[in-house]
Amino acid sequence: MGHILIVDDEKSISDLIVMNLTMVGHTSEQAFNGGEALDKLKISRFDLCLLDIMLPGKDGFELIDDFKSAGVPVIYLTAKNSLTDRVKGLNLGAEDYIIKPFETLELIARIDVVLRREGKNKNIFSNKNVTVDLNKHLVLKDNKAIDLTAQEYLLLETLILNQNLALTREQLLSTAWGYDYSGETRTVDIHIQRLRKKLEWDDIIKTVFKFGYRLEVPRT
Repeated sequence: MGHILIVDDEKSISDLIVMNLTMVGHTSEQAFNGGEALDKLKISRFDLCLLDIMLPGKDGFELIDDFKSAGVPVIYLTAKNSLTDRVKGLNLGAEDYIIKPFETLELIARIDVVLRREGKNKNIFSNKNVTVDLNKHLVLKDNKAIDLTAQEYLLLETLILNQNLALTREQLLSTAWGYDYSGETRTVDIHIQRLRKKLEWDDIIKTVFKFGYRLEVPRT
């Protein structure tokens, strides 16, 4: 998991991001203007920065060189949605450009992509006697490989990457099956039942009443 700096002058948005990052296992710090972001950069080491563009003091376009010099990858997270701004942000060296308002699952997925690319994400998930290697797509139970179908594995990976977040059946379908999947949400229930049985995770994959499912693990 990564240590992430959130630079956004809207405290409510920043606090919401902190909450969701904490839920899935990341740690974070907050800055609310350009000067505070630079101060944080001097005293802490970060694996990633979520950087707004419209900030008091130095704006996000001006700040990116400081983060690049420190070796910290940047994802712009901003309401500036013009093509010109997006192209400028990416040309300046941002890893990604996300427009507000955003979906939490999309933000977490894009963070995971950058951290994996930088080699700064933890790619081994363990709970009790089950270990999942997200790089090798390998699932071990009591040190023996578990035979999962490709779809069961994708569902498991989605739950792990969004651990402790309640996910609707529709969100699980769009993430684990793909947005063009046209099946009924009942298929999610069937695959959840199979994962629970194969991994003996009845007490870990929780049903969220009238909503969906959550992989519930201790937060470290």
